Amino acid sequence: MGCLQSKTSNVQSPDDESLTADKLDPQTNGEVVDAGDGVPAFKEYGLAELKAATKGFSSDLIVSESGEKAPNVVYKGKLDGGRFVAVKRFSRQSWPDAQQFVAEAAGVGKVRHRRLVNMIGCCAEGDERLLVAEYMPNDTLSKHLFHWDKQPLPWEMRVRVAYYIAQALDHCNTENRRIYHDLNAYRVLFDEDGDPRLSSFGLMKNSRDGKSYSTNLAYTPPEFLRTGRVIPESVIYSYGTVLLDLLSGKHIPPSHALDLIRGKNMLLVMDSSLEGQYANEDATKLVELASKCLQLEARDRPNSKFLLSSVAPLQTQKEVASHVLMGLSKTTVVLPTMLSPLGKACARMDLTAVHDILLKTGYKDEEGAENELSFQEWTQQVQEMLNTKKFGDIAFRDKDFKVAIDYYSKLVVLMSVPSATVFARRGFSYLMNGQPELALRDAMQAQVCMPEWPTAFYLQALALSKLGMETDAQDMLNDGAAFEAKKQNSWRG
Repeated sequence: MGCLQSKTSNVQSPDDESLTADKLDPQTNGEVVDAGDGVPAFKEYGLAELKAATKGFSSDLIVSESGEKAPNVVYKGKLDGGRFVAVKRFSRQSWPDAQQFVAEAAGVGKVRHRRLVNMIGCCAEGDERLLVAEYMPNDTLSKHLFHWDKQPLPWEMRVRVAYYIAQALDHCNTENRRIYHDLNAYRVLFDEDGDPRLSSFGLMKNSRDGKSYSTNLAYTPPEFLRTGRVIPESVIYSYGTVLLDLLSGKHIPPSHALDLIRGKNMLLVMDSSLEGQYANEDATKLVELASKCLQLEARDRPNSKFLLSSVAPLQTQKEVASHVLMGLSKTTVVLPTMLSPLGKACARMDLTAVHDILLKTGYKDEEGAENELSFQEWTQQVQEMLNTKKFGDIAFRDKDFKVAIDYYSKLVVLMSVPSATVFARRGFSYLMNGQPELALRDAMQAQVCMPEWPTAFYLQALALSKLGMETDAQDMLNDGAAFEAKKQNSWRG
C-alpha cells in the first residue's frame, strides 16, 4: 500500500476487534480501579517485530537478567507505533510446547489492573518464547531501596508501595490468579508517574513445570524448600520479605529479622535514614504485619484482604503524587509556539473545543472531493453514499458518536475516493468512545489522504496523548504546526 512514513505506522486496522480490551472494573478495597486507557489488548506478536523492537535483542537494551535456575532476559523495546515495551525472552528449554506457552501467557494477559505492569502480548515462533509487557521507566524497588543515588525512599512512599502491591495481589486473587512466582523487590517497578506496580511477569511460570524459584534460599517460603511447590500462602510469605525490605532499606534474611522482632528489638529493623519520618506505632504495625506474613506454617499467615486493611490506614499523604514523594522529575511538554485553535485544543485535551472546530471546518479542506461526488449523483450508489454521509454528519453534530462511527464506517466502504475529513470525524468519534488506538489509526488514514493536513497531525497527537505516549504526541503537534506555518507562508507568497 502507501509509502507514507509515520511514527505510528504499525497500528492495527479498525476492523480488528481484538484491539478493544475488556474493560475491567473490579472493586478493590472500596475503590474502583481499572487498567486505564491506553493499555492495548493482548495479542501475539511476530518474532520479526520483537527483534526489530529490541534491535536484534541487543545487549545494550537488557534491563534485567535472572540467575541460572531460570535463565531469561528482559529487554527494553520500542514497537513500530512508538510504544516502549519490556520483552522477556525465556531460555529455549523452558517452554517446549508453544501452545501451552501461548495459552498461559494469554491467561495472564487477561488480568488487567492499574497496580500491575500489564502483559500485552507474547510470541512463540520456532524455539523463541517471549512475553511483552508495558515498559516502566523509573526502575525497580530494589534500585530505589538498596542502590539509590540522590535520596533514600521516604517513609510515605514505602507505605504506598506496600499498599499498592497488596492491591495488585488482592486483584489477582479475585481473578483467580492466586499464585505469584518469586515476589521480591525486583518485581516492583515504577511507572512514568512514579507509581509502584507489580510486574505481571511474576504471574507466569518461568517454565512449564513452575518449579523454578530464583530468590536466594534464605528468602524462599519454607514450604517451597520442603516440596518444591508454590502455594497461595507462599505469596504472602514473599510479601512479608518485601515489607522487611521496605522497613529496613536492606535485604535482611527473614530468620534474622524475626529474631530481632521476637526480642522486642523491632526498631533495630528500621532503616536509620527514615528517622523522624514516621510514628513509632505505624512502624510497629508494619513490623507486626511482616511477622504475621513470615510465619513458618502457611495456615498461620494472613490473606490479601488482611494486608489491605492493615496497610490502608497508614497512608497519610494520599494527595501527594508519587513522583513528588520520590523526587523524580516529570518531563514537561514544550508546545510549539505556532498552533492553530485546533492545535491548541488538542494540546490541552479540550475535546469539546475539538468537536466544535471539526464541525465548523466541515469538509472545506478537501477541495475537489465534493465535485467528484456530485458528478455521478444520478447513480443509486452515490445517492446511498450521500445519504450515509448526511446521517453520519448529523450523528456527529449531535454527539451520538457510536452511531457516527457506524455511518462513517459504511461511508468508508462506499466511497471510491477516501475522505480525510470522514477519517478525522470517525477518529474523533472513536476517541470519544474510549478507543484511542482506533482513533490514532483513522487520524493516520487522514494523513495518507492528505499528507500535509495539519488536522490529521493534531488528531494523532490527541490520540497518542490518550495512549500515554506524550513524546510522540508532542512530535505530532510540532509536525502539525510546521505544516500550518508552511500553508500560511504559501498564502503570503
